[in-house]
Amino acid sequence: MAVSRRDKADFYTQKAHREGYPARSVYKLEEINSAHRLIKPGDRVLDVGAAPGSWTLYTHRELLKGNGRIVSVDLNPLSLDPVPPTVTEITGDAFSREIRARLVEEGPYDAIISDAAPMTTGNRIVDTSRSEYLAEQVVLLAQEQLRRHGNMVIKIFQGGGEQEILKKMRGIFSKAKAFKPKASRDDSFEIFLIGLDRKA
Repeated sequence: MAVSRRDKADFYTQKAHREGYPARSVYKLEEINSAHRLIKPGDRVLDVGAAPGSWTLYTHRELLKGNGRIVSVDLNPLSLDPVPPTVTEITGDAFSREIRARLVEEGPYDAIISDAAPMTTGNRIVDTSRSEYLAEQVVLLAQEQLRRHGNMVIKIFQGGGEQEILKKMRGIFSKAKAFKPKASRDDSFEIFLIGLDRKA
């Protein structure tokens, strides 16, 4: 049976394992934050689609440096043992009425980050549509829960209405742009939409 390149541990996967992160996605956030400084010590951060927990753990270790709070929400529990003391873990649908109410109680936030992706089917039209829905919902959370001057990053599959979402973000943020980290796989059609400095 042929082995997919995704079945092999590439440079970023190996590095993540060495550094104690559950997934290689941590280096996407590292690159994004290095370029745009989304998060700083003392911030309150909402991580949507947080499992298995690499973005949450990196935010705790390297960005907040023990000074701030992270609210991490996902349908699945975090694969972090122990869960860092700066983290409030919520397991459930971030867009349901019940969980959304909990997110409101924990907010507002200085930054919202999301590496959330839908369960993929292999049908690009279906997958990009589902990704667009997730991205739209995170933008709505930002409109509700992000403080003035706050920042946001969300993942979306290319072809999933990213230009329309960027247009909406430009009405919310002083600056909004698309960004593809080097840590994204070459064959991936994901990109990240970054919103900086939420307007009043």
